[in-house]
Amino acid sequence: MSEPKSNTSFYQSVQNYFDKAAEHTGLHPGLIEQIKACNAVYRMKFPVKLEKGYEVIEAYRVQHSHHRLPTKGGIRYSKQVDQEEVMALATLMSLKCAIVDVPFGGAKGGVKISAAKYTELELEKITRRYTTELVRRNFIGPAIDVPAPDYGTGGREMAWIFDTYRAFKGEDIDAAGCVTGKPVTLNGVRGREEATGRGVFYGIREALNHKEDMDKMGMSVGIKGKTMIIQGLGNVGSYAGKISQDEGGAKIVGVGEYEGAIYSADGIDIHKLLEYRKENGTILGFPGTETISKENRASILEYPCDVLVPAALENQITEENAARIKAKVIAEAANGPVTSGAEKILLERNILVLPDVYLNAGGVTVSYFEWLKNLSHMRFGRMEKRFNQQTYEKMIGIIEQHTGKVVGDLERTFVARGADEIDLVRSGLEETMISSYHQIRAIMDTHIGVNDLRTAAFVSAVGKIGSDYLAMGIFP
Repeated sequence: MSEPKSNTSFYQSVQNYFDKAAEHTGLHPGLIEQIKACNAVYRMKFPVKLEKGYEVIEAYRVQHSHHRLPTKGGIRYSKQVDQEEVMALATLMSLKCAIVDVPFGGAKGGVKISAAKYTELELEKITRRYTTELVRRNFIGPAIDVPAPDYGTGGREMAWIFDTYRAFKGEDIDAAGCVTGKPVTLNGVRGREEATGRGVFYGIREALNHKEDMDKMGMSVGIKGKTMIIQGLGNVGSYAGKISQDEGGAKIVGVGEYEGAIYSADGIDIHKLLEYRKENGTILGFPGTETISKENRASILEYPCDVLVPAALENQITEENAARIKAKVIAEAANGPVTSGAEKILLERNILVLPDVYLNAGGVTVSYFEWLKNLSHMRFGRMEKRFNQQTYEKMIGIIEQHTGKVVGDLERTFVARGADEIDLVRSGLEETMISSYHQIRAIMDTHIGVNDLRTAAFVSAVGKIGSDYLAMGIFP
């Protein structure tokens, strides 16, 4: 089986979704056009001296909407990067921030390289030169545009970006807020690495707890015991899998990766699989699983399961393979894994699609927390942790005094501990994902003609952005 094909580009799918939702907002067509348009597109080419000689690098930074500042969005390193892809991703970022009530406009960046083909020193040179181009054009800054990790990048690259920005803007006291996803030792926030995957888990769990939707599909309520297939075992997919298994009780039955895929109806321990991959450099051959070749790797999408989690790249479920999908719920952990044409087929088959514009918003939510931490220059929990701990200790003492019973050491430790930064970050993320889902679900229930979660999410986002523009007016 070859890779799924689509006649609809990722950018066109996003535009189609937007147009479908815009009909239900009641906003003026001119305002709709403003919300839809990318406000600033920066395409650049710059030379870098590498070990093998000089190379001209193609790169992009797109700021979709300036209804709120700064703009926010990741930077991906991929040979597939082009202007349309970055524009589509920037558009989704604006909508994503609005859905989860994070006060950013959307942006996205891309560098057209395959990171695996370069040494660490060469990647550092490329990253620092890219950052320099952004600084020169005023496309980066804690009040202007705040990048973050994406496909092919991580904390290492964000540290290089931060250091390069600081070299140019040493007088900026809030310089650490110029980028998020930094290592904790460089003003990052605990919980950022797991954030998108954990947000995916919270979103899936909340959707599976909605009895009305589960009844329609003949499923029991709750995530415990549900079978799950994950396509893409990168940062997002691995964390979504681990947390779904460990905290949700889900049963992972299939995993797809670049080199192929594996399946086992008896279940796959995600921790053991990750250890196996680390030791062997592949998921193929994992004991107790059926191996699917690289040429047929896309077929893992069509295996039976309750929840399918595409956590790789866009356009994985298309008009070509949508009719063969056996999952009851598709949870879009990646950006744009389902084309607009494919979604129509899936909805007609009563398959619940949890849209990317909501489901993978955990990353930008925790990035927002990191940005706030950088602007406040203080770790979350530093002020109140010990006070709360002492308060809980006094409450336990009062209970013991009045009941005559002694609270055990284990229970005392659990009850009396004050919240660390990671606890507060996870709590904030959980609240964001739960409340946002209910906002979306309420729109689907109350708006005539809005019959799916993606349209409801887009209606929510476009409405919020439109309200900002209407409140601000047009200047001058």
